[in-house]
Amino acid sequence: MKIIFAGTPDFAAAALAALRAAGHEIALVMTQPDRPAGRGLKPAPSAVKRLAQDLGLALAQPRTLREPGILDTLAAHEPDAIVVAAYGLILPPAVLRLPRLGCLNIHASLLPRWRGAAPIQRAILAGDRETGISIMQMDEGLDTGPVLSREAIPIAPTDTAGTLHDRLAALGARSIVQALAQPRKAEAQDATRATYAAKIDKREARIDWRETALVNARKVRAFDPVPGASTTLRDAPLKIWRVAEFPDATGEPGTVIRADARGIVVACAMGALGITELQRAGGKRVSAGAFLSGTPLEAGERLGE
Repeated sequence: MKIIFAGTPDFAAAALAALRAAGHEIALVMTQPDRPAGRGLKPAPSAVKRLAQDLGLALAQPRTLREPGILDTLAAHEPDAIVVAAYGLILPPAVLRLPRLGCLNIHASLLPRWRGAAPIQRAILAGDRETGISIMQMDEGLDTGPVLSREAIPIAPTDTAGTLHDRLAALGARSIVQALAQPRKAEAQDATRATYAAKIDKREARIDWRETALVNARKVRAFDPVPGASTTLRDAPLKIWRVAEFPDATGEPGTVIRADARGIVVACAMGALGITELQRAGGKRVSAGAFLSGTPLEAGERLGE
């Protein structure tokens, strides 16, 4: 099958690799323009661009799909399908109508739950017990098109956005190959069950000690690796990477209950968080014991002020 592939991050690169390995003809790869990255803020290629170059595939990096000539370029390849995975650009109606089999999107949720930009983080924040991959026939709405297939996986109590992303990327790669090999009739989504996965705002990653330990523990997992859950200690920023919950602990929210090599236990509105891995600004992730060796803490000290 002749395919135009559109995607940008690692999640999409996994699908591109699987489609190529399955024997599909990748006529063209589209990805976002190089973006500044790293401490030097030098333009860096996306994961999809790097893979496309390694595979010797034709590559395009339009800033918008409404640029003059883009539609003609796509049409010249006569694709059977356009496969989209975390591309980051809106496909105009003329592009959606172009392929014989339409445009297929690999979405990291069980649609119609978590339509939108951040389905992985939102599923963890909401305490969902499962998520998955939906292969969707794209229309002009935001993840509103009919669904060709869904495959669910459980969300483990220890899953972070990073670990869940990697599992979903592998599942998405398998799912799109299977969807193309065994076409099914697409089923309309039940719009009454839809939820929206809004883009993550860095301010959401701030730990609010007035929330419950359960809510804050979900934040730590949902914002690992980006942007990282945060608080402050002695007016300095502090990232929190790994915690344990103490549901029966009590204390004034934000107050240190105990601090030793086993963890820094901080009271929440209900229960407490035992911080076992954290990071100073400009430093590395370290265990609670290593952190305390350089920054001793006493019971009664406060975080987040």
